[in-house]
Amino acid sequence: MKFKPAIKPYRAAAGGWGSLEATTRFVIDSKHALKNLRNLMRMNKARGFDCPGCAWGDDNKSTFSFCENGAKAVTWEATRRFIDSRFFARHSVKKLYAQSDYFLEYQGRLTEPLRYNAQTDHYEPISWDDALALIAQHIHALESPDQMELYTSGRASNEASYLYQLFGRMVGTNNFPDCSNMCHEASGSGLKHSIGVGKGTIHLNDFDQANAIFVFGQNPGTNHPRMLHSLRHAAENGAQIVTFNTLRERGLERFADPQKPLEVITPLAGNISTNYYQPNLGGDMAAVRGMAKALLETHRTQLARGEKGIFDERFIAEHTHGIDGWFTEIDNTTWEHITRQSGLSEQQLRDAAAIWQQAERVICTWAMGITQHKHSVNTVREIVNLQLLGGHLGKPGAGLCPVRGHSNVQGNRTMGIDEKPSAALLDSLSAHFEFEPPRRAGHNTVEALAAMLRDEIRVLIALGGNLAAAAPDSPRTEEALRRCGLTVHISTKLNRSHLVPGKEGLILPTLGRTEADMQATGRQFITVEDSFSMVHASEGIGNPLAATQRSETAIVAGIADVVLGKAKLNWLALADDYSLIRNHIAATIPGFQNFNQQCEKPGGFYLGNAAAQLRFNTPTGKAEFSAAKLPGSLFGDLDAPFALQTLRSHDQYNTTIYGLDDRYRGVYGQREVLFIHPDDMIAQGLQEGDLVDIETVWNDGITRKVSGFKVVPYNIPRGNLAAYYPETNPLVPLSSVGDGTGTPTSKSVPVKISQSIAAIGSRIA
Repeated sequence: MKFKPAIKPYRAAAGGWGSLEATTRFVIDSKHALKNLRNLMRMNKARGFDCPGCAWGDDNKSTFSFCENGAKAVTWEATRRFIDSRFFARHSVKKLYAQSDYFLEYQGRLTEPLRYNAQTDHYEPISWDDALALIAQHIHALESPDQMELYTSGRASNEASYLYQLFGRMVGTNNFPDCSNMCHEASGSGLKHSIGVGKGTIHLNDFDQANAIFVFGQNPGTNHPRMLHSLRHAAENGAQIVTFNTLRERGLERFADPQKPLEVITPLAGNISTNYYQPNLGGDMAAVRGMAKALLETHRTQLARGEKGIFDERFIAEHTHGIDGWFTEIDNTTWEHITRQSGLSEQQLRDAAAIWQQAERVICTWAMGITQHKHSVNTVREIVNLQLLGGHLGKPGAGLCPVRGHSNVQGNRTMGIDEKPSAALLDSLSAHFEFEPPRRAGHNTVEALAAMLRDEIRVLIALGGNLAAAAPDSPRTEEALRRCGLTVHISTKLNRSHLVPGKEGLILPTLGRTEADMQATGRQFITVEDSFSMVHASEGIGNPLAATQRSETAIVAGIADVVLGKAKLNWLALADDYSLIRNHIAATIPGFQNFNQQCEKPGGFYLGNAAAQLRFNTPTGKAEFSAAKLPGSLFGDLDAPFALQTLRSHDQYNTTIYGLDDRYRGVYGQREVLFIHPDDMIAQGLQEGDLVDIETVWNDGITRKVSGFKVVPYNIPRGNLAAYYPETNPLVPLSSVGDGTGTPTSKSVPVKISQSIAAIGSRIA
């Protein structure tokens, strides 16, 4: 594809003709148009494959059960382009490292196992047997199992993830860093503390029954576009949709449904948000506290008049604990503190509170705009507090909805990909497989990287993902990977992580979600879990590009076989027949009884949620109110003029760069841009299009700086900035993580900006 750099505001609604045109372009560019059209018709359908993109649920009603970005994910994976040993013979690792992330993945699919040769700086072909033997050699040489890290991407299936965690624990480690550590850890932690379960409480159809939906910190138009259908239907049913998002995002304003012909060929579109508030980065907790303060005033006023209060007193008395402590904290929080930190006026927050008060059924939904801050757990719990006031749990059209990222990130955790596993999981594995799993906590992603930098880790195996591009503090992350004795990447395409190998490195080519998985007993299917705790069967339909590609499940089983042998388990038999894996899952993981039989249900099956049934696995047996204080300052004693958030473009999913356009934000053919309020631009002596350097304000003596970013005026609050990752990941300190989560604070990076020297020189000339 060719890209011409331009900045031109996008005036149309999200979706509509623009979405249809982009989808068509990507299908044609895949060089496999007919195959991919067939793929799209089978995506998110019974006996088809689950979308390899986001974890939004399927309504099983639409003829076309995919969105623009889902189509990009499919065509990006099911391409005819491929790279083999001839490509790597032409390109050294040093040469490839100098290329963009877009260039790397655009080269096509990996088709054969590769081993890094440090003497020549090239990847060279290696047989599967030799690759697996090399892995076994390194693992057997470890002095401790905890010298190994087992990283996992959120795309890995339930079957592969289950075998992966079982292998690691049989070796003797709980080192399971994963992508959830970097994204939604605060959701799981906050929800567990508040309601006893770390998942959302609603079904997809609850959106059709809600009276009000509060959307916090997310951009569904880019990150999970099928959510726009749910929000649009809710709005058409009369629901008020209240958005809290720092940037003004087109998908949260207007949406033209690509499945409605009139909205494709005309300017017709539906409004999404009834009220749109733009808090400061990290100001959402203060915003919710302000709503609660306004509601508490109204509640007390009505009680003083002898009237019924506005809270669900019966629900609070029967099902909650700790409300008095929270009320005391609300009373101690001043409006000045709330408005200063949130960046919103008292009246705005009172207006939002009035919508909540008038609604009989309320959903609160959030994503990484909430979870990637230092105080994210407390913010999640503050949202839960608000819902508990109205008894908005356990009834249709109401509840809590954390929107997960990658397609099976929630399922990975359910399967045991967790560095801090529960005693119940370990006891279950121990009893069923007759071994004693390790009980000590393992490393999360940031801890794993820190251990690598201390030369404590000798082996890294990455089941999917692109750790070098996804993790913060990019130069230090890359140095961490290079310090490993062996890095193993199970991947579909070339990515940044492959170019920072350890002393030895392997790339193992795997099948994609769209491809038929043929094993000894025939065609296999895998399963995934969406954001609504629905488990779906997924069966690829396309032929793999090469016989040398293997499924993730088969690769994990192969590694386990050469490392552990068959004393405890016949790993290769499990790779031959995935139903055997599901039998083990059924015997050890709650909710998966009769797993194989349940997979036959069209649309999948529901795992259940105790909190949605008003059963709370907390110390008191009740939902817990949190009485956390608002942070005094988001950056402590640091004197930073700006807060920066990293975000995706519209032609991107996680670290996969599909193209160089960000259509809804009006950016074309480029990625190194900085979104800034026009008044801040002027105050800094900048003009539109100037190039600036961005530098982190931190306290460890390390300079973190990126250069040459083009200034783009945008509808964003003053003092707040936004830019794409992974380009700005170097600015996120490895030591800046959320309290109690270890999640990098990628949505609140303290920075300063200055005009690039090159730009100053050109202006003078």
